[in-house]
Amino acid sequence: MRERAAVRVVLLTVVTAAALTGCSGSAEKSAGPPATTSPSRAVWKPRPGLAWQWQLDGRVDASADVPVYDIDGFENSAADVARLHRAGKKVICYVNVGAWEDFRPDRDAFPHSVLGEPNGWAGERWLDIRRLTVLRPIMERRFDMCRAKGFDAVEPDLVEGYGNDTGFPLTARDQLRYNRMIAAIAHERGLSVGLKNDLPQIPQLVDHFDFAVNEECAQYDECGELSPFIAAGKAVFHVEYTEPRSRFCAESRRLKLSSMLKEPELGAWRRPC
Repeated sequence: MRERAAVRVVLLTVVTAAALTGCSGSAEKSAGPPATTSPSRAVWKPRPGLAWQWQLDGRVDASADVPVYDIDGFENSAADVARLHRAGKKVICYVNVGAWEDFRPDRDAFPHSVLGEPNGWAGERWLDIRRLTVLRPIMERRFDMCRAKGFDAVEPDLVEGYGNDTGFPLTARDQLRYNRMIAAIAHERGLSVGLKNDLPQIPQLVDHFDFAVNEECAQYDECGELSPFIAAGKAVFHVEYTEPRSRFCAESRRLKLSSMLKEPELGAWRRPC
């Protein structure tokens, strides 16, 4: 699954206090100069209840009768995005912003000093998200790629490193600063941006993100924590991997989540609520 070995944060009050008062240690104080990119289109605002397809494995199957597709930004071409657009779909660009991946074409752009512990997935290591001036231009180029291919939005993955054994002393405050930077990079390019998981920081981040993407909130009895997005009129795209639909779909409909059952490989198979 794409949550990638995240450690569940159970002490929300502690995290919130750290977010407000924690020291970032050796964190760089600036996210770097603002990007000069100016959006040439209105940012898409997905509303609660939109059905979606999430496919990160294999050639994209455009046959799902849904208005939203979430696909890998590197593995799909502008032609793939255009094909989905011709079918009337909005398209989200999946990009990993929290870990280095040795199979991506820009792997050499990351200095060794920002690479941390393996995150449990082959060829991947956590990033030192305190290094904003180093990581910002790399992420800007990745989001430029999403825009150039015609994507409507970005799904930045692994934006909760502070709750994991990354090899760096990351704090909740470091994560808030980084996540806000990621949202700003997307908006500067006219791209909508989703908050992936990171439930404890939703109150501080909901105003910066246009939708949410969540894995397994039903399994961990956390779906209610996503309600600030729904209250703000923003979609919550949600998947479960092991819970039967009979155990989460009724609650998902009550909460107005866009929910479905998926296999962890995230191929074309889906079973929506």
